[in-house]
Amino acid sequence: MSETTFNKIKRVTLTVLGIALAIYLAYLFIDILLMLAISVLLTFIFHPFVCFLEKRGLSRGWAIFMLLVTGSLLLFLGIYFLIPELSEQMTTLIESVRHANLKGTLHDWDRNLTKYIPFIRQGTIYSRIESFAGTIVMDFLNSISFFLSSLLSLAAVLVIVPFMTFFILRDNKTIVKGIINIVPNRYFEMSYYVIRQISIQLGRFVRGWLFDAFMVGLLSGIGLSLLGINNAIPIGIVAGMGHLIPYFGPIIGGIPAIIISVAQFGDFSMLPKIIIMFLGVYAVDNGLIQPNVFSKSVDMHPIIIIVLIIAGSQIGGILGMLLAVPTATVLRTAAKEIYYAYKNYTIIRA
Repeated sequence: MSETTFNKIKRVTLTVLGIALAIYLAYLFIDILLMLAISVLLTFIFHPFVCFLEKRGLSRGWAIFMLLVTGSLLLFLGIYFLIPELSEQMTTLIESVRHANLKGTLHDWDRNLTKYIPFIRQGTIYSRIESFAGTIVMDFLNSISFFLSSLLSLAAVLVIVPFMTFFILRDNKTIVKGIINIVPNRYFEMSYYVIRQISIQLGRFVRGWLFDAFMVGLLSGIGLSLLGINNAIPIGIVAGMGHLIPYFGPIIGGIPAIIISVAQFGDFSMLPKIIIMFLGVYAVDNGLIQPNVFSKSVDMHPIIIIVLIIAGSQIGGILGMLLAVPTATVLRTAAKEIYYAYKNYTIIRA
């Protein structure tokens, strides 16, 4: 075996072992990495505002501090004024469900449907819906139990993430320099360009992502209010939050709207209108908002995005689903720029 071949095998082996070790360490410290990922996303959200305040004469430290305090205050005020409203509407919802004859409505619907579809046995649809509803309730109760047991961890996150965000925003140039200094000199320009492109694309994506979710939540809330559906505000919030997970927003927002409409009106008469309303919202979103907000920051096929979301849910639950697409955006941009540099600059292949 020649020395050149041996060196190539050695290099490939060390690279594979390094990647395997990195994956193993990432698995061990997944909680810390998730908090770091949240802090990085918040950094991309706040960075343009920090630069704006710096240009107005504020020091970077004070600009970051003011933004974090303002953001925390707005979050607190939102929760303070929103929670009583949500609590009141949820109480109304529970009372309406308690007094509504949902079982009778479902039985009537099941009986009428079997008249038109004879191969479906009467009672099958009702039993399936009842089983599905029971599963949802159990999953919800389990989620509440898990949430209550994780309050301490949540408190730790609420303290740690702002600190991490502050220092990443304040020292972002130093952090980038530190990363680039590790890279060999011949890769310096490529590394700087890759990091710069990732920062630009991910920053645009995150800000557009949040604005898009806000608009979907707003339009859904307005649409449900116009249809006369109770609890339109919380359903709009749920739809907006659900839209943070691409392609799953209509399902996450539509299911509670349908349940509430059945409890409110006692039948499925509003179902077509609710479906048309959500289709209209997402037509506006896909045809008008997303093309202008995202532009070409995320150029992925919907099937790839759905697979990424499912993989993210397996790794990190809901948070993994939220971070799946941004993480893929970073990796895709890095791979694309590195490949471009490899194809166009001989120094990279030397």
